[in-house]
Amino acid sequence: MNSKLNNLFARRSIRAYQPGDVTEELVRDLLEAAMAAPSAAAKDPWEFVVVRNRDMLARIAAGLPNGTMLAGAGVGMVVCGDIRRAHDRQSSYLLQDCSAAIENLLLAASTLGLGACWLGIHPREDRMRHVRSLLNVPEEVIPVSAIAIGWPAETPGPRTRFRKDAVHEETW
Repeated sequence: MNSKLNNLFARRSIRAYQPGDVTEELVRDLLEAAMAAPSAAAKDPWEFVVVRNRDMLARIAAGLPNGTMLAGAGVGMVVCGDIRRAHDRQSSYLLQDCSAAIENLLLAASTLGLGACWLGIHPREDRMRHVRSLLNVPEEVIPVSAIAIGWPAETPGPRTRFRKDAVHEETW
């Protein structure tokens, strides 16, 4: 692993958090990093719901089968995309744009000493309906994912997931 890329290799999915608030300043830093992501035709269709309320975090987690860690996070963010602002109103562009923003947010969290875990919502209709109803998300807005964020209670080491068999030179 190239040590110049260590911040990338150090980013891991953190599912256990220590008690402690994630400050407004850190939340702003994470959102700025997320919104610095590239976007098809610079449409920036992303929307973010920041959730700090413990009861609401637990209620969101209850509808995400692998999302129990959200209930113990310092803050949760639900990343959504507004189809009206997506390039050509295409959900594929919306999902790509939101995914780029999510990865920026995850990398920023790791760089700032926070732990984070990406939880899929889209394309599962039951999960999207659950989050929509709890957070009053409009129909034109697609809940893409939830991100649990907090002070890590675990520290897995940096790693690469490089697989030579996944690389094809010139042609398949």
